[in-house]
Amino acid sequence: MDTPLTGRIASGPHRLLHDEVLAPQFAFEVEHLLPWYVAIEKVLAVEYRRMGILTPDQARLIGLALQGVTADTLTADPERNMSDIAFAIERQVDSHLASPVPAWHVDRSRNDLQACAQVMFARHQLALTARSLLDFGRAVHRVAARHTETVMPGYTHGQAAQIITVGYYLAALSEEVTAASRRLLATYDEINRCPLGAGAMAGQELDWDRGGAAELLGFEGPQPHALVSVASRSWALRITGELSQFGTVLSRFTTDLIAWGGSEYGFIDLPDAYAGISSAMPQKKNFPLLERIRGRTGHLTAFHVDALTGQRNTAYSNSVEVSKEAGAHILPAFLTARSTLALATAVMEQLRFRTDRMSAACARDYYGGFTLANRLTLDEGVPWRTAQVVAGAYILAALEQAAAPQELRPDLLQRVAKEHGHELGAPEQALAQAFDVPASIRQKRSSGSTRPAEVRELLAAQADFWRDTATAWDTRQGRVQDSMTETDRRLGIA
Repeated sequence: MDTPLTGRIASGPHRLLHDEVLAPQFAFEVEHLLPWYVAIEKVLAVEYRRMGILTPDQARLIGLALQGVTADTLTADPERNMSDIAFAIERQVDSHLASPVPAWHVDRSRNDLQACAQVMFARHQLALTARSLLDFGRAVHRVAARHTETVMPGYTHGQAAQIITVGYYLAALSEEVTAASRRLLATYDEINRCPLGAGAMAGQELDWDRGGAAELLGFEGPQPHALVSVASRSWALRITGELSQFGTVLSRFTTDLIAWGGSEYGFIDLPDAYAGISSAMPQKKNFPLLERIRGRTGHLTAFHVDALTGQRNTAYSNSVEVSKEAGAHILPAFLTARSTLALATAVMEQLRFRTDRMSAACARDYYGGFTLANRLTLDEGVPWRTAQVVAGAYILAALEQAAAPQELRPDLLQRVAKEHGHELGAPEQALAQAFDVPASIRQKRSSGSTRPAEVRELLAAQADFWRDTATAWDTRQGRVQDSMTETDRRLGIA
């Protein structure tokens, strides 16, 4: 007969509590946290043996029993294990030992056990999500590298502004992804502190080697403060915050793609397999996939707000409200982020830019107004503010005469300049420099500009980042796997 789990309560949980709260929580933890619970229990067995609480043989037998704990062997039972995964694991291990081990689980609490399993789960999910982000970033980077010379209109305030390149635009997205990847790696390192050994909240009474236990679980080290170990779930806020922030950035780039895919622009296209139709308007080719991506980025913000409000105004201690309810949507946040990134990666890999339409749009509008003003000042000595006025007046007059940008009108420019008190020496040269579409992207000289050489330099630096970051994640994930192998070796069950 099993030993009662408590002397304080005379019965197991009510069926309503089991059905609505405990059983769903149990099922979630069995599916997503069980490997981490087992890993922690193995490390505890190693520590008990080190302290002389368990014999080497007892520790080995417990390790072997833990090896047999699987999702198929655990059941939420209100009477036998109070529908709690920690108690269920304890019951299963006990049932597989030939003789009782009285000291097993002495000086232990579920609080730091649960906190440790949760941060290990989050750490694992974060690494998976970071890999998806890397895949997306590299896809963007590849497309950008192919289009460093492909001109397209740039817009500010929804209006034609300056000529840029597709590669320049996508290099901006790639740069945002590098920043997000850098932050996710920093977040991983920041949360990679082990709560084990904190006990219920004030620490433990045996001489636990918290540093050694942290190393065997692949952590950088122990969380220095016991109360922080069990009370804080700031890792959930950091992670969902980063996902929300990147989702917001991605939504803005997706908004551009949605506009550019419309018939008014017609700058981009996707294969039919990634497109949709209108049931009523047969002339339309829609891109609902882009709307799905943008819509899902909104969920990432909602998940972050949910985690924030779930923790706000709660007492700073271990609580079910913070450790369970406030984290109820952490996994959906990870899954949504990876799904969104998978869709966005597919878009990048399949996206086709209609260079003819983009080039025509660059030639159609007076994008060279800024350059014209610069040339009037630098070559003709016209004061800068007056040069701006002259350039604007010339463009307005040319539009009134239905003249295209490449239809140079030096006589018109000279007339406008004279109206503002200036005689120009070479108006045709100023206009030729201002409205030469291919030359416009090379006239930018500053670092980080749309000049193709500058874009290629930036992309080269980003390529180094992708390589180094992938290696960094390999190192961190490898460390976790190696530590678990070392735990089994110490228990003699490898």
